[in-house]
Amino acid sequence: MKTAIVTDSTAYIPKKLRDELSIHMIPLSVIIGGETYQEEVDLTTDDFYESVRAEKDLPTTSQPPVGQFAALFEELSADYDEIVSIHLSSGISGTFSGAVQAGEMVDGVRVFPFDSEISCMVQGMFVLEAAEMAKYGCSGQTIIDYLTKLKKTTKAYFMVDSLQHLQRGGRLSNAQAIIGSLLQVKPLLHFVDTKIEPFEKIRTRKKAMTRMVELLSEDAAKYDQLQAVIIHANREDEAHEWKHELEQQLPNVTFRISHFGPVIGTHLGEGSMGLGWMEKDAK
Repeated sequence: MKTAIVTDSTAYIPKKLRDELSIHMIPLSVIIGGETYQEEVDLTTDDFYESVRAEKDLPTTSQPPVGQFAALFEELSADYDEIVSIHLSSGISGTFSGAVQAGEMVDGVRVFPFDSEISCMVQGMFVLEAAEMAKYGCSGQTIIDYLTKLKKTTKAYFMVDSLQHLQRGGRLSNAQAIIGSLLQVKPLLHFVDTKIEPFEKIRTRKKAMTRMVELLSEDAAKYDQLQAVIIHANREDEAHEWKHELEQQLPNVTFRISHFGPVIGTHLGEGSMGLGWMEKDAK
């Protein structure tokens, strides 16, 4: 039995790695200055952050049309028996719902949609696990069962550098943004029941990053091995420095670096940092 792995662009898995593991990707879009761009296809992350600085209005984002999913699933049905389709949290996008609808429209292949209930490279880690399993001939149901088990060990926290994007995107009132800026508040956010919720309000960037490490350290003490990802919004040098520090502190955690691409960066803003993790080798 052959199982195809599909995800969306917000997993931010490098194209080379997607190609190596035969991962199929459906892009979300970002609208800047009236122009629509598919992230990871015709808009790079570097170009996105440059464009945002030049534009007065905040970009907007859109999910893939159901027809795009259906066309891909139809194409894959010629070579695969099953499809595992892994997507960003259903609480912040209708992308997962689109995969579910498209799966019901296509004959000749069984589609297993999976709501990661998260996003970015933490979502990507689910995809990479699924792709490795598919390579060794695991069925769609076996993969879904394992990802569901893995989800219980998964956590992620995000810090926004500025409240401007949250406020401009309608997620924070003007008064709250002004007060937050004066107090240098760096909201620590996390996913709760598929939605992004405040976790703690922290006064400085340094303290927010330290708090994320404390939370990771607590879980690192519970598991033999964890896999973690540092996620940055155009702060690559800072991410590499942080990775070096954390590797010294937490030898049983394997770290990688990723980024907040255009769609997620639209809502969090440049300078944001995140830290996510899940158990490694939980099979």
